[in-house]
Amino acid sequence: MADKTIDARGLSCPQPVLLVMENMKKLAKGTLEVLVDTDTSRENVSRAARMEGWEVTQEEKTEDGYRMILEKKN
Repeated sequence: MADKTIDARGLSCPQPVLLVMENMKKLAKGTLEVLVDTDTSRENVSRAARMEGWEVTQEEKTEDGYRMILEKKN
């Protein structure tokens, strides 16, 4: 179960990345569920998460985009 779900569907870049970055800073560690609706948003969120020390532990295609699980343990 994610500590927080971020629904960034319908937002254009860079909004999904900025939203995820803001929540990663607030949470510091734990699990985020991120919902995006474009390949570009998926790639940019994944890249930003890795740069901040988060790991993409799950990624699945849904009927309206992608569901990603980001985790940071330390």
